[in-house]
Amino acid sequence: MHPGAVVVPTTPAASPETGPEPRDRVDVAPRQPTAAELARAATQAAGDLLAPPAPVRLADVVPAPERATPDPAADFTLPEDAVIRVDADPDARAVAEHLAELLRPATGYPVPVTDAADAESGGPLALTLSGTETRTDPARGLPGDDAPGDEGYRLDVTRAEVRITADTAAGLFHGVQTLRQLLPAAVESATAVTERWVVPGGTIVDRPRYAYRGAMLDVARHFFPVEDVLRVIDHLARYKLNHLHLHLTDDQGWRIAVESWPRLATVGGATEVGGGPGGHYTAADYRRIVRHAARRHVTVVPEIDLPGHTNAALVAYPELAPGKIAPPPYTGTEVGFSYVDPADERTYEFVADVLGEVAALTPGPWLHLGGDEAFKVPADTYRGFVERAQALVAATGKTVVGWHQLAPAGHADGRVLQWWGTNGEDPETADAVRRGARLILSPGNRVYLDMKYAPESPIGHDWAGLIDVRRAYDWDPGTHLTGVPAEAVLGVEAPLWTETVTTLAEVEFMLFPRLPAVAELGWSPRSTHDWAAFRKRLAGHGPRWATAGITFHPSPEVPWPTGDGTHAATRIPAQRPDPDAADTPAH
Repeated sequence: MHPGAVVVPTTPAASPETGPEPRDRVDVAPRQPTAAELARAATQAAGDLLAPPAPVRLADVVPAPERATPDPAADFTLPEDAVIRVDADPDARAVAEHLAELLRPATGYPVPVTDAADAESGGPLALTLSGTETRTDPARGLPGDDAPGDEGYRLDVTRAEVRITADTAAGLFHGVQTLRQLLPAAVESATAVTERWVVPGGTIVDRPRYAYRGAMLDVARHFFPVEDVLRVIDHLARYKLNHLHLHLTDDQGWRIAVESWPRLATVGGATEVGGGPGGHYTAADYRRIVRHAARRHVTVVPEIDLPGHTNAALVAYPELAPGKIAPPPYTGTEVGFSYVDPADERTYEFVADVLGEVAALTPGPWLHLGGDEAFKVPADTYRGFVERAQALVAATGKTVVGWHQLAPAGHADGRVLQWWGTNGEDPETADAVRRGARLILSPGNRVYLDMKYAPESPIGHDWAGLIDVRRAYDWDPGTHLTGVPAEAVLGVEAPLWTETVTTLAEVEFMLFPRLPAVAELGWSPRSTHDWAAFRKRLAGHGPRWATAGITFHPSPEVPWPTGDGTHAATRIPAQRPDPDAADTPAH
């Protein structure tokens, strides 16, 4: 057994023609099957021969895999006594437990997870996480350039077994998400249903195009409790997105507790757009979010927006304001009017304290400074502030990320700019790239998920245009920004600002079905990009979302299934427009 092996055995060992290669077997004497086991296997084989094909095709996965080779004669049916077997590696076992949690509710099967060293529970149904030998072993189909890397995987489905092979637990996790999609949509049910749990036969070899694939949730304009954030993380993981950017601070609310500046949360966090109660995350809340994200192989990117978008902080601590007078709490949606005093050393003590505490709570490598729409700060003063703030980020051991307005400031090692423009022309950002910056692309007119789908959409903005699924899908991050080479693009991120979004159902309505489109841009090779094919693959996910209780927009661009009612989506009720809402770019 390879290091990190995960095996799900139920029946006698497979032959070399249909099962794993002999080198993958546990080196123990084979157990002779009983007469009852042989009879059961024969009955299952006969039933499989007469059964209809799998309801999902191997190539129906979203995001599209790098390579899929179907074998219609190799469909696999999950038996009632399926067992997941995994070695002592804790990360691999966590993935196995996740798979079991996905399978148990709908199937009603116990799906135990057992130790790989237990040869008695061995058998032909296998999911295997192997080590780095996959990089050089042609027999596994992953030589040279086919090495899965940090997040890639190989999925093999035969009549006898299902096997996932990866170099890392992250790769195995992504393979499990693919397996989830290959099972019938009923697998998303929270209660047991009668279903033939069949997986289409064949092989998938897959790995991501970009290392950074993410979405942003603005919890500052409207506060969302921890449970809502955890569900959003699960949505990202379902489509192999690996970063959650949390916009934690803004004029309307400060959402993260800072021990050295306690009024930021208790006073600055007590408001939100529209005058609601607001809220904030304690250090324990934030750690819970980070832990859940880690279990889903998602990295949390916290944003402390500076020097603008700081009205909530100024309400809590007037000493940070240029005039040292507390402004009134703000619950509207205008932007650009607030900023911390860049001429006062107390401001930089504040920045150092906040960034230091947030960095200490955050295991990921990134710390987002915001930096946009500081309209009242003179350009030279702004650059000086950003350069000092970047140094303070570096002092925490993190790498600075900021909106592309940071571009004119001096370069900091590893700096990443998040570009949210709309026309593909930005000489300042291109110059920052030439000086060493990398980019996350979030073009406002393509992937800002707070934009309306259509004029009649009940929530959202339209300052960047209307964004339905095709517009979110039909662009190339590698060539989108003039003067920026493809190798400078770290990845893509879809922001969801929440001036008009107030509930989890509304969050989901704005995410789906556009989030999978952005996920495919970040994961899949450009050679697979095809709108006609994507919309058909995406259509099959409507029943999955409906079964899982996920609210989504039934876009007319997508040929959703009809006839069984499972494609129906919960519609978001129309809301009265906010009289204070500004139809302008708003971070």
